[in-house]
Amino acid sequence: MTAPDPAHPVSLDIAIVGAGFAGLYALHKLRKHGYRVHVFDAGDDIGGTWYWNRYPGARCDIESMQYSYSWDEQLQQDWQWTERFATQPEILRYIHHVADRFDLSRDITLNTRITAAIFDEAANTWTLTTDAGVRIVAPYAIMATGVLSAPLVPNLAGLDDFKGAIYHTANWPKDGVDFAGLRVGVFGTGSSAIQAIPEIAKQARHLHVFQRTPNFSVPARNQPLTPDTIAQWKSNYPELRRYAREDTGSGTIYDFPTRSAKDVDEATRNAEFEARWAKGGANFMHAYNDLVIDEESNRFAADFVRRKIRETVKDPALADALCPTDYPIFAKRICVDSDYYDTFNRPNVTLVNLKKTPFDRVTETGLRTSASDIALDALVLATGFDAMTGALTRIDIRGIGGQSLKDKWSEGPRAYLGVMSAGFPNLFMVTGPGSPSVLSNVIVSIEQHVDWITDCLLHLRSIGAQRIEPTTGVENSWVRHVNDVASATLLPKAASWYMGANIPGKARVFMPYIGLANFRRKCNEVAANGYEGFRIGQSN
Repeated sequence: MTAPDPAHPVSLDIAIVGAGFAGLYALHKLRKHGYRVHVFDAGDDIGGTWYWNRYPGARCDIESMQYSYSWDEQLQQDWQWTERFATQPEILRYIHHVADRFDLSRDITLNTRITAAIFDEAANTWTLTTDAGVRIVAPYAIMATGVLSAPLVPNLAGLDDFKGAIYHTANWPKDGVDFAGLRVGVFGTGSSAIQAIPEIAKQARHLHVFQRTPNFSVPARNQPLTPDTIAQWKSNYPELRRYAREDTGSGTIYDFPTRSAKDVDEATRNAEFEARWAKGGANFMHAYNDLVIDEESNRFAADFVRRKIRETVKDPALADALCPTDYPIFAKRICVDSDYYDTFNRPNVTLVNLKKTPFDRVTETGLRTSASDIALDALVLATGFDAMTGALTRIDIRGIGGQSLKDKWSEGPRAYLGVMSAGFPNLFMVTGPGSPSVLSNVIVSIEQHVDWITDCLLHLRSIGAQRIEPTTGVENSWVRHVNDVASATLLPKAASWYMGANIPGKARVFMPYIGLANFRRKCNEVAANGYEGFRIGQSN
């Protein structure tokens, strides 16, 4: 695309927002079918989440042989992963390899943030506006904006007063940070913090970890991939991918359980937990088939992890502070770490328990709690994201009658199949709220959504239709169904970002759908029935 001119709108068939895994696959897939399609991204490089999250220790928690595209067999065979759990730099290299291999970059514009998207009801087109004032007009828009891509900067009193350096894990400097000789504070103990803290502790003169709520974490047991492991996957990739997509709840293959934790005695149960703990990764949460639906079975797993924390952390009081006690294990996304709990045995690491000594304010020289002033040279905000909805509601998206998506979602997101929202015709979302997204291997979910959207657009083209949107009725039914499914589990019992609980004022609604295989079957059924539940036509 030539350099955009604010005076003349860019005309496309499909505009895609976001150049991460979702945007790149959508570009490749739709371009093959002859659509004039272009991707816009706010970053100065492609990669989405894996571009921005460059913090020390950033690593995927899904095994690398599964965390990759499946839509090109030769790509699967040619690419060589090096570790069981890939690092951020290696994943970004993979993304660049894909973009180069399929010549995607010629249809991507970087350093371009979409600030608004307005639907023209008469023309059945979307007008997207960039931060430079350029307008893009297209019948269809695909929001491939990601589910963990809107960083949450907490409203900490005095934050602007701090004279030291401030970093956010989701917007890390490209050249890295040297913490040698510095007094560093990390605010937060979620997944990003749990990965970053051990690495920062190796550099810093002293590290203070400010914890509001402890998280459960299991060891990764990361290691280099062996030639045998790689060969086993590559020799049967098509069948393994099919199994992951169609026969699992998350799109990831684990050592799946066959019985309840209550069906075995304590010795057998603990031996199974020990074996899973030794193997590492999220396999632990699949030790038994009722760990996320039965409180007693869940407590067995939680007690085991708490024992492991107490065995690892030498100071008993510190170990107690690191043990979650007020929500079920797995109700928040399980963290996967490398030496997180061991790090608290280091003499240069201090845990500040903000439940015992509440946060007061950030000062010019550090951070003040109810008990003390702590001097800091640098502050790391590992405070996560406005997950699943934030990247969308931060854009001024307006549909029929000028309705704002942010206003519509003010009491919780409403979307059908996580792919469209009533009142916003021709606007597709990839892994939006109401889809498995964060409760799955997200690349599997991305491929499923992009394939569904592509088939839908081809269907519209074949019948000469120009407009599609879900009805309010099916949308309401789907939202109820998503929450009914969640209510049959223990997941809503935690104040998690799945519920939007990390965002002050955000409605508490369970956002992702639990069960990828069931979700895929529903989406296929809807398409097979002529996109049942969607209003298709020339106009409203």
